[in-house]
Amino acid sequence: MKRTLIQMALNARESAYAPYSHYQVGAALFTDDGEIVTGCNVENATYGATCCAERTAVFKAVSEGKKHFQSIAIVGGMEGREPEDYAYPCGICRQVLSEFAARDDLTVIVAKSCDDYKEYSLSELLPCSFGGDSIK
Repeated sequence: MKRTLIQMALNARESAYAPYSHYQVGAALFTDDGEIVTGCNVENATYGATCCAERTAVFKAVSEGKKHFQSIAIVGGMEGREPEDYAYPCGICRQVLSEFAARDDLTVIVAKSCDDYKEYSLSELLPCSFGGDSIK
């Protein structure tokens, strides 16, 4: 499953709209019901309106009725080149992912290729998170 997620993230990266940074990111999200939803980064000239690949995938999945996720693969790199470094989710994406984790945790895979990747739990990347239980 990891290789499939990474490959789908690599494929999604090709659709990225990154005319300003030229840094293209793709994400593939594995839902609790066994489906895979992809997303890419979509930049905007105002920068603040830019949406990361991870959030694009989450929002797309939620809009299709999928609200629980088991894992996500993320790849990123400069346009026209293979990924040279691991693309970690930003803080906002980590927070959004924490809202929809299917279990107590979510697996986050950051990859350069299908054979070169690292795996983390979301709680490793976002310790002491603030979630729905925090406001009850």
